[in-house]
Formats: sequence, structure tokens, C-alpha cells
Amino acid sequence: MEFKKIHWIGIGIALVAILANFLLFFNKTNMNLFYFFDGIIIIIALFPFVFSLMIESNKEKENNEMFLEFARNLVESVKSGTPISKSILNLKDKYYGSLTVYIQKLANQIALGIPVKDALEIFARDVNSSVITRAVTLISQAEKAGGEIEGILESVSKSVSEIEKLKKERQSAVYGLVVQGYMIFFIFIAIMLIMQFKILPMTQNTLQDQGSLEDLSGIGFIGGGSSSPTEVSQPMLYLLLVQGFFTGMVVGKLAEGNFKAGVKHSFIMVGISLLIYLGAKAFLG
Repeated sequence: MEFKKIHWIGIGIALVAILANFLLFFNKTNMNLFYFFDGIIIIIALFPFVFSLMIESNKEKENNEMFLEFARNLVESVKSGTPISKSILNLKDKYYGSLTVYIQKLANQIALGIPVKDALEIFARDVNSSVITRAVTLISQAEKAGGEIEGILESVSKSVSEIEKLKKERQSAVYGLVVQGYMIFFIFIAIMLIMQFKILPMTQNTLQDQGSLEDLSGIGFIGGGSSSPTEVSQPMLYLLLVQGFFTGMVVGKLAEGNFKAGVKHSFIMVGISLLIYLGAKAFLG
């Protein structure tokens, strides 16, 4: 990923926050506050990167939708008898959202004398969308072969339309599964918190009352040597983070069909689990 201004701003804020957190809370009575603010700082540092991925994902969706509109307009123009190169030039000044700048570049290249096939390939490479790349490949090959370009364009338009329709249907169909994924994850967090703040302390107290701590010290489970409920519960944080990351990736794959979209859900789940766990230790533990 290319580093942008927003990334450096996030990193800069995180570094300042790390220094302030170290000066204010390190080696204090309650170190849990130090770790809690560390968790917030990690989220601040990662947020710009996740936000950039979300922007890119939304831009790709808009490009696919606008390309469908562009393809339809191109079909109408070519059907009227206008050559494809002239049709693209005629559509240059029409607004197609985030795709407008790429279409204008495509038209400018054709106006400069670059062959339509080469210009379309550059267009597909610049937009960097699998849907548009497949469609442009068909259009450029049809233009090169000199066949019925209007029929090819109409087929491409219908194909892109069907792909977008299927994506929306899938998102609607799996919406319930996405909600269930979040609900199960929050239940998992609640179970981990109950185990740490209720079950483990009760277990330790019971073992102390029975005088069996020394017996358990050899296996290092609870109360033995330097073991404590806090140390025993430490792996729970790692379990929450791993659970949140992979649950988010699966939710993204189900909802939008690619793991890149799952980064957003993973960030939300990991961030929430980190804040809830460390916050509970800082203010309740």
C-alpha cells in the first residue's frame, strides 16, 4: 500500500500518544490503564490504513456501476452508426462519478491517435477492476477483429449488469449471516469476560479455602508459584484477537465476495475486543 498523507498523520498522532501514555501511566499503580491506552493508540495508528482500504473498495464499486452506465451509452451510440472511437470521444464530457477522469484520459488518448485497443487496455489497467478488465478485453478484441461491435458491446453491458445484480442479491441474502457473525462474536467476548472476572477468581478462592494451591503449583494452572488469575486469563486476549480477525475476514468474504472487504470487519471486531478487554481490566479488574 502506498503511504499517503493521512497515513503519516495517523502514525504521527500515535507516536505522540505513545510518548504521553508512557510519561503519564507507565510504572503507575494501575498499569492496566497504560495497556488500555496502548490499545487505543494501536487502533488510532491502524485506522488510516483501514479507512484507505474502505475508500478504495467503495471507489471500485462506484467504478463498476458507472462503467455499466458508460457501456450502455456506448451501445446506444454505436448502434446509431457512430464508430466506437468517435462514440468514446462524444461521451468524454459526460459525468460518470469517480470513473470520469479515466474516461476522459481514454478519450484524450484516442484523440491523440492511440489505437482504441491500446487505449482500452491502458484504461482497464488504470481502473484496476476485474469486472472492467474482462469487459474491456472483450471490447478491444471485438474492435480489433472488426466484427459486430454493437453486439459485443451490448453483451458486455448485460454481463456487467448481471454481475452487479448478483453481487447485490448475495449481499442481501447473507445479511442475516453477517449479523449472526457479529452477535456470536459479542457473545464470545461476554463469555471471556465472565470467565476472567467471575469464574477464575471464584476458582482461586475455592482452591485457597481447600488448601490445594500447592498441589496445583506443579502444573502451573492457578495460584501455583507466580501464577494468578490475571496470568491465566492473558491468553484469552490473544484468543479474542484471533477470533475477531478471522471472523471479520469470513464475514467480509460472505458479504462482498473477497477477503479485502473483510479487513474492515476484522478491524472493527479486533478493535472492539481490544478496547472491551483492556477497558474491563483497567476499570473493573
